[in-house]
Amino acid sequence: MRKKIVAGNWKMNLGKQEADQLFDGISQQLSKESKADVMVFPPAIYLDRLVQKNDPTITIGIQNFYPKEKGAYTGEISVAQVRNIGATHVLIGHSERRAYFQESNVLLKEKVDAALEHDLTVVFCCGEPLMIREMNQEMTFVRMQLEESLFHLESAQLQKCIIAYEPVWAIGTGKTASVEQAEEMHAAIRSWILEKYDANTANAISILYGGSCNAANAQELFACPNVDGGLIGGAALEVESFIQIIQSF
Repeated sequence: MRKKIVAGNWKMNLGKQEADQLFDGISQQLSKESKADVMVFPPAIYLDRLVQKNDPTITIGIQNFYPKEKGAYTGEISVAQVRNIGATHVLIGHSERRAYFQESNVLLKEKVDAALEHDLTVVFCCGEPLMIREMNQEMTFVRMQLEESLFHLESAQLQKCIIAYEPVWAIGTGKTASVEQAEEMHAAIRSWILEKYDANTANAISILYGGSCNAANAQELFACPNVDGGLIGGAALEVESFIQIIQSF
């Protein structure tokens, strides 16, 4: 059965000491009986120091990487380096990478393949901007993202992935998709997996909600049948709010 997951995306925030304090605070308050798997995605420069803390209750991933083994790619981090440093999960397809860095579905497919080849767990982000939602084209838009970047995988490969639905119009805006909107899209994504693969695959993949999820709305969102947790942004930068979200399960 699919896992319950709460993942914190720290984005381009925090200094070295602040990153240590946040990680240590989560570690100290995280219950050993937590019903959710807990992940954090810090800025890449802090990966090594957090991995070295060797906390088995917190999974550490990277926000971005370049899908090549090595080479003349100044400023980039290779997929092999990510694995070597000890990170186990990678974010792929986040709306900010798509919007600010023009990452296409073709590039994201290459990233997915490279990550899986190096035995990294993919957290694949998908979601529609406001214009698409207002045109009532969100289902077509999100399905295309999945078809072009993820659904080429074999079932066993896909089951090594996590999907995060992030309505772009709800990220960092304070707006949140209604419970009904969130469940509708999550259920649709699971139905597409069922259609493309089979029931076992559809029931094995965790689908997270990633649009302004916080301590106030997490419990209601997580109660939806097809919402298996959250990819948390701003609320993941404070120990108390992140722990409260985890405890929403």
